[in-house]
Amino acid sequence: MAAPAPRLISVFLSPQELAASLAQLVVQQAASCLADAGARFTLGLSGGSLVSMLARELPAAAAPAGPASLARWTLGFCDERLVPFEHAESTYGLYRTHLLSKLPIFDSQVITINPELPVEEAAEDYAKKLRQAFQGDSIPVFDLLILGVGPDGHTCSLFPDHPLLQEREKIVAPISDSPKPPPQRVTLTLPVLNAARMVIFVATGEGKAAILKRILEDKEENPLPAALVQPSTGKLCWFLDEAAARLLTVPFEKHSTL
Repeated sequence: MAAPAPRLISVFLSPQELAASLAQLVVQQAASCLADAGARFTLGLSGGSLVSMLARELPAAAAPAGPASLARWTLGFCDERLVPFEHAESTYGLYRTHLLSKLPIFDSQVITINPELPVEEAAEDYAKKLRQAFQGDSIPVFDLLILGVGPDGHTCSLFPDHPLLQEREKIVAPISDSPKPPPQRVTLTLPVLNAARMVIFVATGEGKAAILKRILEDKEENPLPAALVQPSTGKLCWFLDEAAARLLTVPFEKHSTL
């Protein structure tokens, strides 16, 4: 078994300060990737509270780079619910409304599922789009993946004790029995998560404290999905607020943007 990726745990006073630092990290990663002429920046987004965090902070943080820089971004989604884009549960739909409408990013830069397809075909279609976008990579290598973590330890649509945790061949998998509604989803698999150049987990609130202690401190025989994200060559970061980190005894860096 490969050695775990070095991880950095950063703890912020509040979700607001965390969100500001997250936006700055995204912009810094983009600038680093785009330093070479002709290069691009590939970003994988997750839903939930991350939508409002990024919508609030990223437009202003990215503005100094200018439209020419943002034109070299490619966006994908770490998982997606199989619902129409206009539906309140659509991750892409929420980002389109709240974030992408504020950025000079074109539809052609955003890789989405086709929500009109059956779930198995939607997964195959999304995998095909990713392979086209990441030509030359046997497994798509994102420059940055931003992941959330559920109170049960799930990330993307990879849930505890689910067979998809054993998937090693597919880069995108369908799920029809999600314990969290809606039941039909499409998700990146662990091989893609662990191929990324940087993965950052974001978790806030006291309701995440107990599961974070298990993920970050316990050596469980049957690790939770979020604990299985160990980039093989990339960086692994955790951005937490004080409430989410309150049970941790492992070392972490405390940050304040005030």
